[in-house]
Amino acid sequence: MQQQIKNVPSGRILSIDALRGFDMFWIIGGDAFFQTFFRLFKLPFTDSLASQLDHSQWHGFTFYDLIFPLFLFIVGLSMPFALGKRMEKGEPKKQIYMHIIKRAVTLFVLALIYNGLFDFNFSHYRYTGVLHRIAICYFITAIIMINTKVRAQAIIAGAILLLYWGAMALIPVPGFGAGVLTPEGNLAGYLDRLLLPGSFCCYTFGDNEGIISMIPAVATTLLGVLAGHWLKSAVPQQKKILWLCGGGVILLLAGWVWGLVFPINKLFWSSSYVLWAGGWSVLLLALFYWIIDMRGYRRWAFVFIVIGLNPITIYVAQSLFNFKIIADIFIHGFVDHLGILSGLFTLFCVLLVKWLFLYFLYKQKIFLKA
Repeated sequence: MQQQIKNVPSGRILSIDALRGFDMFWIIGGDAFFQTFFRLFKLPFTDSLASQLDHSQWHGFTFYDLIFPLFLFIVGLSMPFALGKRMEKGEPKKQIYMHIIKRAVTLFVLALIYNGLFDFNFSHYRYTGVLHRIAICYFITAIIMINTKVRAQAIIAGAILLLYWGAMALIPVPGFGAGVLTPEGNLAGYLDRLLLPGSFCCYTFGDNEGIISMIPAVATTLLGVLAGHWLKSAVPQQKKILWLCGGGVILLLAGWVWGLVFPINKLFWSSSYVLWAGGWSVLLLALFYWIIDMRGYRRWAFVFIVIGLNPITIYVAQSLFNFKIIADIFIHGFVDHLGILSGLFTLFCVLLVKWLFLYFLYKQKIFLKA
């Protein structure tokens, strides 16, 4: 196993890849597997656990509401290492800009394909989405990072959250007025209905990755950048972990307090949601960093590291190809005889096939750097 982990590209912090892989695990089938597991084995607490693997209907927060902001946080977390390395080598800024543009454009093109560009059904086409948001947040945050100091980055993140709160609270929506945070009356949803053609996800009155909710998502990515600066610093590992834990708790408290007046809401990405999700993201980073990089317990994380090295690859691949076809080749002859366990076993096998696909790429040292 130690040799396998040595196949990881040099200069990477394993806890970052493992955390990214842990995040993607739920997106590539871990959510469906554990929801089925919890609902299959009825215990007093399993329904509550299963509900944590669904998004909140409106205000509120579940474990699954953490998945996307955690990924954006990790996008930012990696920047001080990836872009910082280029800057430290004295690479011309023009060349760094071209690298940023290339990565953002690649992601955006993948986003268009993922949403069904080649179906040519533009009246029902979704013009925003997860990959779109990652591409835009990466681009804006990268430009901010390479042109500002750490303190300025923190100030920009705070200013973004305050301005977004001000806009949502003070700008009136026709027919509803200002500060209405219902599905029908909030400003973000209104602007999506006004400006976005095509279809929406994931509620009727706006898009889950809509136009102005992109702004606080940049702040989520900047929180990752700030954590990355701290992780990259020369201070002792124990102090890094203590400060990460302290920072995570402060973010959670700030998010909870802000949520009393600007509710925690993923669908329009409220400022309190940024802080609340950011707090959990920082604490998860501290936990993974402590276990993997400080304590040196790495073998358990290999499953997640393989996923974390090719997250965009599997995200796009599973939308273009039905991995269940491969699983069915091996299990179709007996799976129906497993009774109530047949669905759970099928989900496990599909998840395993996806992981083996990523493991093959890992062994070939093929990593999509989108």
